[in-house]
Amino acid sequence: AGMSPTTCPGCGGTGQQAINRGFLRVASTCGRCGGVGTVIEDPCRACNGRGRKPSSKKLSVTVPPGVDDGMRLRVAGEGGDGIRGGPTGDLYIVFSVKPHETFTRDGTNLHCSVPISFTQATLGSSIEVPSLDGKLRIKVPEGTQSGREFRLRGKGMPSVRGSGRLGDLICEVLVETPQALTSEQKKLLEEFQASLDERPQKHSPKLSNWFDTLKNIVSSNGNAS
Repeated sequence: AGMSPTTCPGCGGTGQQAINRGFLRVASTCGRCGGVGTVIEDPCRACNGRGRKPSSKKLSVTVPPGVDDGMRLRVAGEGGDGIRGGPTGDLYIVFSVKPHETFTRDGTNLHCSVPISFTQATLGSSIEVPSLDGKLRIKVPEGTQSGREFRLRGKGMPSVRGSGRLGDLICEVLVETPQALTSEQKKLLEEFQASLDERPQKHSPKLSNWFDTLKNIVSSNGNAS
């Protein structure tokens, strides 16, 4: 153990020193004691005279439901010791939430992408989608386009503020184009496309409108030249 604090001889315990600057007398912080008013001539080597030394310990805390990345949790009384017998400070825990392999988060809402086949999108189907409560089923109507979103109310994240509020789960269906077709499958698909081309405005209205737009652009450029 080191010596006890004694009155600083530089400032007489006031923590300040008077400096004469011409006709002015200016008070400044004592350079020997740093404004504390006391000094320790032979401080304890373990704490260097501070009366405390750094240490660490493990704490168990309850993470509130719905906590998001960057949020802070205050744990009262678990911070550093107070100076000169003052109260102990608080510990602030900052959360860093790891990305999920299936869901992306937007506040209390969750988003996920679900692949479906060309046939499921064309004829309609009942498909399984993931959620925090396990697998759920949604109905994909006939003629569903790739990128369409289906909102499942109350299947998202809980609000960190409580009150039983839950966000939504938003599932985006992505139509997967068939790959590695056999020659027979390609032939069937070509025959199928030929049947669609008989009434393109009915079966593919967006594509038909796009072709009409291109024709108008080409026609306008030709007239302009």
